[in-house]
Amino acid sequence: MAQVIQAGILPNPQADVTYPFVIAGPGVMQNVRAILLLDTKRDAAQNAASQIYATLLWQEWQTIGKARLLFVDIISGERTRMLISQSHKFLQERFDLTNRAMNQGNATLSALSPDLIALSDLENASNNLERLQLSRRQQLNALLGLAPGAKLALAASPDLPRIDSSAIRRQLATLADRRPDLVALQYGYRSEDAKVREAILSQFPNLSVGVASVGTSNSINSLTFGPHVTMDLPIFDRNQGGVALERATREQLYREFNARISAATGEIGALLSEQSLLSRQLADLEPRLKEARLIAEKTAAAFAQGTLDERSYVDIEVARLTREREKIGLQQAILEGQVGLATLVGAGMPQIEIEPDLPPAGRLGGPRTPL
Repeated sequence: MAQVIQAGILPNPQADVTYPFVIAGPGVMQNVRAILLLDTKRDAAQNAASQIYATLLWQEWQTIGKARLLFVDIISGERTRMLISQSHKFLQERFDLTNRAMNQGNATLSALSPDLIALSDLENASNNLERLQLSRRQQLNALLGLAPGAKLALAASPDLPRIDSSAIRRQLATLADRRPDLVALQYGYRSEDAKVREAILSQFPNLSVGVASVGTSNSINSLTFGPHVTMDLPIFDRNQGGVALERATREQLYREFNARISAATGEIGALLSEQSLLSRQLADLEPRLKEARLIAEKTAAAFAQGTLDERSYVDIEVARLTREREKIGLQQAILEGQVGLATLVGAGMPQIEIEPDLPPAGRLGGPRTPL
């Protein structure tokens, strides 16, 4: 709309006044409006530069979040792979034993079928996980600037710190001062606000004042030299289109900032709820897993003494390993949520104090909705 307005405006006429003296020499002119616009241009440029720096920092911060997430997934995947390998070992031994018994006529095909299906499922799961782990490592290497096949030694699985939901909710009050993308939008708004002031000041008639020299018609070797004033008459073009364009851009940044704040608040709230659910599920699993481990120990002792058949022993071991895998899955989901929260709340990022001169209605307007 602003471009349409500007395109339909006729150029302004100019008034030119000179009081000449006959003299030889050059002339000097100064545009008065350029002096009036100097401060606003400087403000717009400085805030635009800060916006670029903050945007680059946000990109780096997101890269760190992706690297953390890949680390969590790779470590959890390795733990899962070991459990799948153990389950496969147990089932393969029982399958071989049952297969020999069937070949000797001591077992039927129906006894072999469940083990064959279970082995096939584990092999598929193992192959899928192997491909996924390779992809994760290649992605992590790419983020770190390493070759795709580089062997990157990773630390052991991190501990699971307690999620302090209250502290995270309190941090929402300073979220806009800590998250680089929100800081960038604030600097962008300030830059655009300076451009709005510049566009308004540009409505001031274009006035040039100085001394000028021009050749005369009656003397080849002389110049007229004296005060010279040139001024646009703002009859048609009062920079309406420029003002409308800058105001529209500022409004767009205003809306984008508030939308980004609302989206971040909603995402953080959803992750906190998910963390609460996963923590509760993990707490419920612990006693069941402890029970499965205790039963497996007793079963192993009974099997070693020959008082328990192999099928029952393998079934109990596989059930224990299944619960171990379930625990790893819950821990992985919790860690992934923690990485997401750290990225969204800008955990560890310094709080940036942007100077006053904020737009109306607080920081870009709009209340922050509590979780």
